[in-house]
Amino acid sequence: MSDISPPRTLPARFERASPLRFVLLVACAAAIISSIHGSQISISALVDGLPQIGRLVGDMFPPDISRLPVILLRLLETFQMALAGTFIGIILSLPIAVLATRDFSPHPVVRFLTKGLVSFCRTIPDLIWALIFVVAVGLGPFAGTLAIIVDTIGFCGRFFAEAMEDVEKGPQEALTALGASRTDIIASAVVPGAMPAMIATGLFSLEKATRGSVVLGIVGAGGIGVELQVALDLFNYAQAATIIFVIFVLVLAVEQVGSALRARILVSGK
Repeated sequence: MSDISPPRTLPARFERASPLRFVLLVACAAAIISSIHGSQISISALVDGLPQIGRLVGDMFPPDISRLPVILLRLLETFQMALAGTFIGIILSLPIAVLATRDFSPHPVVRFLTKGLVSFCRTIPDLIWALIFVVAVGLGPFAGTLAIIVDTIGFCGRFFAEAMEDVEKGPQEALTALGASRTDIIASAVVPGAMPAMIATGLFSLEKATRGSVVLGIVGAGGIGVELQVALDLFNYAQAATIIFVIFVLVLAVEQVGSALRARILVSGK
């Protein structure tokens, strides 16, 4: 017998694309190339503008801390807007998410309308919501808080519904066999099963709201964005540098706390 084994053929590195898939890939590539061209990306313009960025950074240093107490007060207002808006938005998202699920919505029409509402809240940017609420309730942090509430409903409503739909069906079926009502099943099986995912989503929402609330002041919806807008309008770049730095510290702190809490939830959920 010969000890020579037949040569082994290596598997194909990529799966051969079907004609339809090939056409879709070409269409995607064409869309990307067209988008790059339509965005008017210019390396030469970027290189020519780098000295302007250098001069701007030079004007920002040393930062001006003469109004630091006022800036910190505005920063606190920004975080209060984000925290209050996120909390209220999460509370309102819970029943909305239930109505948007396949298994617990009372009727397909209700589910369709609820998902449409969530999509509508998510589609409009929070800055536009802030403009709408400034017209409705006037200038100040209340308008910004309302904008964050609506934006949170659009974000959490979708992911809460998905988390509820992904919950293990066993406990729900057991409660159904015992004659439990729909409300009992939601309160005793669905919400507890989806709670880790919903808490993680809520923390992500708080981080998102903290970053978003910074710019709401530009349209008069309160927060530190007002200070940043005034500093830039007056070409006071040194003071703008101070504002940008305290915003960075706040966002970084919220993200670090959120990451630590999500890691703890993940460990406790195993």
